Amino acid sequence: MSQLVSVIQRASGKWRGAAERLLFPERNFSSCSYSETRRFFNVRAQNNEEENALSVAASVDTGAPTIFDKIIKKEIPSTVVYEDDKVLAFRDISPQAPVHIVLIPKIRDGLTQLSKADERHKDILGHLMYTTGVIAKQEGIEEGYRVVINNGPTACQSVYHLHLHILGGRQLKWPPG
Repeated sequence: MSQLVSVIQRASGKWRGAAERLLFPERNFSSCSYSETRRFFNVRAQNNEEENALSVAASVDTGAPTIFDKIIKKEIPSTVVYEDDKVLAFRDISPQAPVHIVLIPKIRDGLTQLSKADERHKDILGHLMYTTGVIAKQEGIEEGYRVVINNGPTACQSVYHLHLHILGGRQLKWPPG
């Protein structure tokens, strides 16, 4: 049962609804809020993120393709908002703000997390920061946005391909977590 709940937790949109109807036909989730549905399954998003981050930490430096590598190769669909020869930016599939963009370097080059950066990464790190401003302006949030880099399992990094989250479009809270 816990594996089924885990599948539903990761599902989104119509797939989540289909899974819920299939597994729990006696329960009408269409009238439930997101939080009510989560309470039914007795789960919390934060714990999910923590568990996910810890489970993928073992594969940090294996060099195996990540989901971001597949997005770069267009093997997995995404809503691209910016692309140049060095970086790709797309809308997060689980947005935490009205605007939630993920910005990634197209070539990982050992840069699985910020703490792995060395001298050779200075140019791409600078380009990522510069591009953040370009995207913020393009998205109409240049007056206020947050840039987040999760580094390692205790920061809930779940994909070991350096990436920046650009969040905005509403009043953000402090402290963030």
